[in-house]
Amino acid sequence: MLEQVYRWRNKEIREQAAIIDGKTPPAILLKNARFLHSTLRRWVEGNIWIHEDRIVYAGEDLPKNTNSTEIVDCTGKTLVPGYIEPHVHPFLLYNPQSFSRFAAQTGTTTTINDNLFLFLHLQKKKAFSLLRKFEESPVTMYWWTRYDSQTELESEEVIFSNSDVKTWLEQDKVVQGGELTGWPKLLDGDDLMLHWIQETKRLGKKVEGHFPGASDRTLAKLMLFGADCDHEAMTGEDIYKRLMQGYTVSLRHSSIRPDLPVLLDDMKKMGLDQYDSMLFTTDGSTPTFYSHGMIDVMIRMAIESGIPAIDAYHMGSYNVARHYNLQHLHGMIGTGRIANINFLEDEANPTPVSVLAKGRWVKRDGDQIIVDEDIHWPEYGIEPLSIDWNLTEGDLQFSMPFGVKMVNSVITKPYSIAMDVSLDELPPDSDESFFALLDKKGKWGISTILKGFAKRVDGFVSSFSTTGDIILIGKNKNDMRLAFERMKEIGGGIVLTENGEVIHEIRLPLSGMMSRKEFPILIEEEKKLRELLKDRGYPYTDPVYSLFFISSTHLPYIRVTQRGIYDVMNKTVLFPTLMR
Repeated sequence: MLEQVYRWRNKEIREQAAIIDGKTPPAILLKNARFLHSTLRRWVEGNIWIHEDRIVYAGEDLPKNTNSTEIVDCTGKTLVPGYIEPHVHPFLLYNPQSFSRFAAQTGTTTTINDNLFLFLHLQKKKAFSLLRKFEESPVTMYWWTRYDSQTELESEEVIFSNSDVKTWLEQDKVVQGGELTGWPKLLDGDDLMLHWIQETKRLGKKVEGHFPGASDRTLAKLMLFGADCDHEAMTGEDIYKRLMQGYTVSLRHSSIRPDLPVLLDDMKKMGLDQYDSMLFTTDGSTPTFYSHGMIDVMIRMAIESGIPAIDAYHMGSYNVARHYNLQHLHGMIGTGRIANINFLEDEANPTPVSVLAKGRWVKRDGDQIIVDEDIHWPEYGIEPLSIDWNLTEGDLQFSMPFGVKMVNSVITKPYSIAMDVSLDELPPDSDESFFALLDKKGKWGISTILKGFAKRVDGFVSSFSTTGDIILIGKNKNDMRLAFERMKEIGGGIVLTENGEVIHEIRLPLSGMMSRKEFPILIEEEKKLRELLKDRGYPYTDPVYSLFFISSTHLPYIRVTQRGIYDVMNKTVLFPTLMR
């Protein structure tokens, strides 16, 4: 049975009500506040009383009792609800804590997070303990649960078992199922996935789609199956098709798909001027993309494109809360809501100068305030990667006649290998590289040639991948070995080598997938990696996603997975992995 979890106990609610009567003082009083009232859809002036993590009053009155109250004069400031990011992948080199701390500085005080890492790498008991630990963060973290792995696993039916998926769905902090990267299987008759969707809806939760290029008929069928929202609109026409079928549409601006300028321009041309069913998302971008902000950047772009400011702020807050049936807690400055408030210089500048999250200052006059303790990750089973096996000659044998060709950062196609790949080093004027995917436990491997990655990358090894297995890329086998040994030595990470030396590394001691470092430091590390790879012929925009998506079967056309080289369109393994 689903456990009933209350945000505030009866005693706490009584204490909050006593503040209205003047029996006790509020913790914080925001006086003379000009703030966005989302129900009235207008800017109003008044006073906001806060007790612990809750707004206990928002209106014209002042409290009778202000003994021990922190009084903040908001004259000259504009207040808006904390922003909500509805589609976060919080394991892209950063970890959920480092991401949330940085997000709060940009005004994002609520996130809805992907559980894929937790599902694949942790036992349920540890994962659910970690979810409870995250509740201590000033940023409110909700989650979604996957129905599939978005790759081909050795034993997916065991990992994504009926009982495990349903147990995740019943968690209080899980607010949706998806994202539906495996929707082709659903259309082809996967009744277990349809059952999970039905369970999601029975629990009153949402289902997030992932439907790039879907036709009207496909969108209609997926709506019948239970999808509520989709973030894959790439044109105004895509937005229109989704709205016509009754979807909520997340407008995306991400490191892989920085689409918002096109979407905003298309919407203007098409006369799409009703925004209540539109949200904003950065869709789990890599660290460098966030250098200038998150949801605040998207709100600014919308305002500058001519969207009314109130609508723009609602797309980053109120609309999201309403979509997830969380408007009683989030998305507006109003009595009873969680005290997530952004203090702006004016409504045209969505980047806050100060931020309250759960009633605590996390940013004050431009300065960051860290109020949550650093997580002790080993307590939850997240430790440095321990690899007790070594590369063999067989791991770096590339006799396959069939290779993988990169079309852009994330799309790969098959190609026939015509060059001599029996040497220890490939010619520097070609864009072919040796490529291997090896089981992190050393059980299996597959090796081929990767075309189009770069011309002058000698050794490049990563424990960061969809499944946490090890990726090796390079022109020189000795440098690939060196990069692999260094990756082992540092407990997981991304290592770039050249001429027998390590020239850059990003340490990922949290299961080989995540850094412990604060976000600004990680941004600089990733930025340097991009620059070094670009200097060596990497022609695309996002090498981190190139690593992450090499195994992801929700993208066409050829993927390298735990089962082998996989033809996505025909759902077949072309060349299986080999036992080591």
